[in-house]
This record gives sequence, C-alpha cells and structure tokens, in this order.
Amino acid sequence: MIKFDNVSKRYGNGSVVVKSLNFETQEGELLVLIGPSGCGKTTTMKMINRLVPHSEGRITIGGKDVGSLDPVLLRRGIGYVIQQIGLFPHYTIEENIALIPRLNKWEERAVKERVRHLMDVVGLNPEAFAGRYPRELSGGQQQRVGVARALAANPDIILMDEPFGALDPLTREQLQDELLRIQSEMHKTVVFVTHDIDEALKLGDRIGVMRDGALLQLDTPDRLLTNPAHGFVEEFIGKKRIYQNPDYVPITDIMRDHPATTQPYRTAGMAVSFMRKHKTDTLIITDGGGGLLGIVSAYDLHSVGGDETLARIMKPVASVLADTATAKDALKMIGKTPLGVIPVVDGGGKVVGVVTRGSLLSFFANQWSEEDSIEK
Repeated sequence: MIKFDNVSKRYGNGSVVVKSLNFETQEGELLVLIGPSGCGKTTTMKMINRLVPHSEGRITIGGKDVGSLDPVLLRRGIGYVIQQIGLFPHYTIEENIALIPRLNKWEERAVKERVRHLMDVVGLNPEAFAGRYPRELSGGQQQRVGVARALAANPDIILMDEPFGALDPLTREQLQDELLRIQSEMHKTVVFVTHDIDEALKLGDRIGVMRDGALLQLDTPDRLLTNPAHGFVEEFIGKKRIYQNPDYVPITDIMRDHPATTQPYRTAGMAVSFMRKHKTDTLIITDGGGGLLGIVSAYDLHSVGGDETLARIMKPVASVLADTATAKDALKMIGKTPLGVIPVVDGGGKVVGVVTRGSLLSFFANQWSEEDSIEK
C-alpha cells in the first residue's frame, strides 16, 4: 500500500533526520511508528502526505510516486489526525467534519449523511453535538471529532500523529478502544505515531521502532517482545513488559517438558509406584503414540484396588492447551481446572508438556525476581 524505498530526509544544514528507510505497509494494516523524541517518526509519517518533502529515495502509494502527485489532492485523499486536533473554532462540529467532502464537491445530501454516520461511529450523538462548537466539547470529544473528520472523505489511508497524547489516561484508553473498534469495521491503512510503547503494543498490527532516523526493527508485537533484534529495542520496550502481557508469552516457555505419562493398561498399583518415583500426584494417560486419553490423580488410585486398570479409573481431561497457546490462555483456564493440571498437545494431539498452577507461579515469579536483580 505505502512503500518506502531508501527514503532519507536531510536539511540544508547537513543534518539527516531520516536515514534510508525501507518498509511497506499492508492494505488495512495499523502500523505504529515508535521511538524517543527526535527519532524521525513524525517526519517519516509527514513524508507520506508531503507535509515534509523527502530528500532521497521513493515513496509510493498503490504504486504511484507521491512526488508526482498534486500535494493538495494527495492530502485530501489521506485522513490526518494530530495531537492538537486542529478543529476550526468558528465552525460547528458538523462543519468541521464536512470540510473535506465539501472541498471534494460532494452533494450536500451525501455530506450530511456522511457526517451523521461518522458522528455515530465515533460515539457522538448527532442531535446533541452537530450544532456545537469545539470550545463546547471536552478534549476527548474534540479528538473524536478529529477522527471523524479524518474519515469523512472515506480515505484509504489515515495518518495519526500522537492523537491521544494530550488526553488523561482514562480518556486515552477509551479512544484507543474506539479506534480498534472502528478499524475492525473499516479496515483502513493507518500509520500511527506514538512514543508510548504500551499504546503501540495495544494498537499495532506491526510496530516499527526508530532511533536517530533509522528503523531498527519492524515486527508484530509478539515478535518485538520475544525477539528484539537490537539492544536498543529491548531496552526501549523494557524486559518486564512481556510478563505484563501474558498473551505474548508462549506456553512452551512455561510448560514442563516430559510430563509423567503412562498407558491405560497399567494397574493402579503400578501407577502409585510410578507417582512416588516421579514425585507427582497426577498422571497423564496416553496411547501408544503419545496421544492424550485421560488423567488420573493419586486420590483416584487410592480409592480402588491395586489390580484395577487405569483405563477404568482415568477421567476425561477437563482442559487442554495447544502448543501454540500463550500464558494468557493458561491463566484463564487454570482456575477452572479441577486438578490444576493442563496437558499441552501438539497439532497431532500428542502430549508434549504440562502446565500446572505451580509452573505458572514459578515462571512469573522467577522472571520478576531476575528483572529486579538486574535493576538493582
């Protein structure tokens, strides 16, 4: 959709603020650019709609070189939301949202329908807010108007430059949720600039981390958290953050390999000896190929005769995790698991590990302990 080929931005004094950027956004993707102040993220975004002209390289949108396009028409076809909002104070909310469609000479009936629809989309009742002026709205409400205005002409691309940065935390979180909802319905290609890594992780389909004008890593949130490609990326994200986001921790990092398993033809007496040897109070029952069949506890075994086969004693497994699951999945499931044991299976149904309440607690406790010792 949007493609950067060896794009740089330099100024007359010789300073280079963006260095040989190469990346491409996918259609319908929400791409976040993040980094410290002065890293070049806002300049990169502004080069897309030519608010800042690039010095070297090539930027294309849908295969068309932006340098060959009329900048006014280019900007009218791209939504733009900034932190300062930029609403016209002497225009009503309806007039602010209608600005670009009217410049594009839409029929007035279509303009009014679009405005009303978008006010509903961003959570502002048209009957209550259409005739008001920006000064009569809260900061969060004004920012909603800014988003509606950016969507008004139905552009394929939306650029958002720290749009929620000046808002209080609660309003900011509400608008982040609103943006995700809108994006799930409209599937725009969004380039979103922020300095807040938590905001980036929440919103981004992919995240580009920048420093000193260079793009250090462009990756999905989970890859960024689990496989930082540069020391600065790891430092900027913060090692603890992965453990604050358990949906990014692979279950394979938590599960215990080689769990205590046995087959259904074994007797209760044999199983008790096996449990003592392996210091466990549960056994996973598998078939000859390692496929999951059931589970048996020490309590179950002590209530039957020693010659009883496990096939008659074992119980169905209440909860199972795929080896592609995450810690978040395990945390949701563990409280509803009677024995506190969750087998982990691969795509073929073979048992490859087990997660317990103890292994979950131990994993997160160890990670926090290690991080605290590093900080000290």
